[in-house]
Formats: sequence, structure tokens, C-alpha cells
Amino acid sequence: MIEILKTMRGASKGAFAGQVVAGAVVAMLAMGALPVKARDGKALTPVAGDVAGIGDQAAMSEAPLQILVSLSDQELDVYRGTRLVETVRISSGKSGYGTPTGVFSILEKRRRHFSNIYDNAPMPYMQRLTWSGIALHEGRVPNYPASHGCVRLPRGFAKELFAMTGRGGHVIVTRERTRPNEITHVSLPALRLPETTVASLDVGLRPGLPGPVEDSASDTIGALGVSEAALELPREPLRILVTRTSPQERLRDLQRVLDRLGYEPGPVDGVIGRKTRAAIRLFQEGAELPVTGEPTDVVLKALYAEAGEPGPATGRLYVRRKFKEVFSANVVLKDPDAPLGTHLFTVIGGVGQGEKPRWMNVVADAAEGVSSVSVLDRFEWSDDARAFVEANLALGSSLMVTDRPFRLHSGLGTDFVVMTRQ
Repeated sequence: MIEILKTMRGASKGAFAGQVVAGAVVAMLAMGALPVKARDGKALTPVAGDVAGIGDQAAMSEAPLQILVSLSDQELDVYRGTRLVETVRISSGKSGYGTPTGVFSILEKRRRHFSNIYDNAPMPYMQRLTWSGIALHEGRVPNYPASHGCVRLPRGFAKELFAMTGRGGHVIVTRERTRPNEITHVSLPALRLPETTVASLDVGLRPGLPGPVEDSASDTIGALGVSEAALELPREPLRILVTRTSPQERLRDLQRVLDRLGYEPGPVDGVIGRKTRAAIRLFQEGAELPVTGEPTDVVLKALYAEAGEPGPATGRLYVRRKFKEVFSANVVLKDPDAPLGTHLFTVIGGVGQGEKPRWMNVVADAAEGVSSVSVLDRFEWSDDARAFVEANLALGSSLMVTDRPFRLHSGLGTDFVVMTRQ
């Protein structure tokens, strides 16, 4: 836990000492007997999960760390699961060098680092968020945005945070303040542990594939394949992203299915040409549907049913582990052209034999009239995708659902990076 009690220990004037003081104060904080203070002396705003019993606090101590940055407030919140640990002032990008908002992961950590863009400027305790130069690091923190895009942290706190985080940890940057909330939903996967076997993440990995895959049938990798003995729970968290497919991508998948069933639609190019329309008419005739050559919803549902696949392929799911892509599959998103926003769901506990995982969510980019629950209501897993994820789910695994582009910043050596605004 971040050592927020150092200043309080000094203020005790000898009434207690060392670890005895720290233990006593932590217990009092957990029971709500003492107010929690930020480093600037301002009382922290209570959030869901702040007031809990000692048992709940112990369970939350195993939850992954999440860092939430509010550009409007110029503050950074550190959460352990849904429990707020500390709030500090920050300084983000000044005019012309705005800090981008979105969902990031810590890509690299260096105690001593110097900018290769801005005159070799020192960046102590650097935690990189993008390969284009955005990072958390120690620096001057006035009461206004003053950096060249990075998030500057106060001296002392930058060192403590550096010691707490690991590569792959999430950092969510938003304009207005956002907070995590615990959530339950049938679309959030559980941990599936067969008695003797689990799916292997090492089956079917494409050599040298840390970047995004293309949206075609041949790119679905990481199938369940050969199983291995279930000796222990999965340890490495998964990074799962679900996004809607474009109309052209849906047409490409339609052509792929037609070709697989022998209807000869021509090139799989996402364009409905003469051969594709002829293939659709041939399918409609055999399925006793009106012969129009148009890929209506009724036609698509019948076609995917004949192929034995979930569909129409209105969404795509990608899975990475340790910055490498290990699985992808088509999924179904209802109302695919309706807004989604960007929602991050993270496993914060309950990953064990006979336990049900506990999830929390953070809204990184709100869409009007769209909630995290309504987004999950629109999401349908394919059987193979759900089986793969549930066999490999670990504490700290995350699921991001977004309608924002992700390929530009999610290339070599990254998790899924989604920028919501610059």
C-alpha cells in the first residue's frame, strides 16, 4: 500500500512508533475512524468501497492497482480495486501539447530517464504510456497544466507510485473525473476450470505477432487446441478488447462464409459486386427466401446458421497477454451502429477454485444514453471465445468495449491503447 501515513506518523509526536503506528492507523482508516487526506491536505471524496470492514479491506488488498487521471481537476486518483488509496495534484499538457485521454497501459519503467524529444529534459521515475512520448514522471507541479503532454507527478509520490506499479497496469485519463464501480453481469466471464484440463495459451500463437491482427477468418488464432494439465490457476492477466466491425468488414465476413459454403462470391474484398450478389441469390433460392441478392438481416441470420457460426459478425474480439496477441474471434454486437463509448471492466477478486470473479468497471468515454450495463446487454460471446477466456482468466484481467479506433497506438509491444480525444 502506498505510504500515505508518513506525514501522519510524524505528526503523532512520539505517541506511537514505527510499524505499530502504521498498523493502528490503517485499521482506524478501514473502520472510518480517521479521515483520509490527500497530499495537499484536502479530504478525499468518499467513493463506493471506501467504507468497508477489515475483511473487505483484506480482500481488496489483492485487487489490481488502477490509476485514474482527471485533466479538468488536475488530479490523479490511485485505486486498489474500488477503494480509493490516494489523490495527488498533477500537471498535464499545456495548450498546444494536450495530454490525450483514453485507456493506456504502462509499457516501460525507468527510474532515470531523459527526454529524447525535449532537450534531454530529466524525467525521473518515468512510466511510459505511449511510444510516442506520453508518460507519468516526476516533475514540477504548479496549479495548472504545464507539461509537453506528459502527466507530471509530485516529488516523493512519483517514487512511491513507481514502486507499486508493474508493466501492463492500466492508466485511464479522462477530461472529467471518473470512478470505478463494482459490477455483475452475465456477459462478464467467470473462471472455467475443468477437472483435468485447461486451454493452453501457447497453442497456435503466430510467431512475432505483438500487433493487431486483420479482420478475416484466417486471422482467428489461439483456438483451444491441445490441452494441458490444470496444475494451478492462470496467473498472467488477459487484455480483452471488443469493438464493432465496420460495414465493409461485415461484408468481407459475409463473403468469407459464402465462399466457405461453396457459393463462390468472388474476391473477399468487402464490396458487393456481381459475383457476390449472384452467390446471395443462390443461397436465398436454396433457403427458400425471396431471391433479391440483398444481404438483409434475415438472410444473414440464415446464412450464419447454415454455417454453424455466430453472426452476423458485427463485432470482433481480440485477446492479448504480456503485450502479445493470442486469440481473436468474431462476436455479435446488437445494434452495431449505435454508440458504445469506451468501458473498461477489470477482475478485482474472486478468482479461485469454486469462486465467482468480482468485476469493476470504469467509464473512460461516455456516450449519451449508454451505460456499462447496456453495453454488456448488447454483447454476445461465441462459444469458442468464451471458453478460451474463461479457461485463462486471471486476477487483473480486463475487458474493454469501445467504438473508438485502437490499431494506430496498439502495435508492437503494447496492450490495447484506445485514445478517446487528443
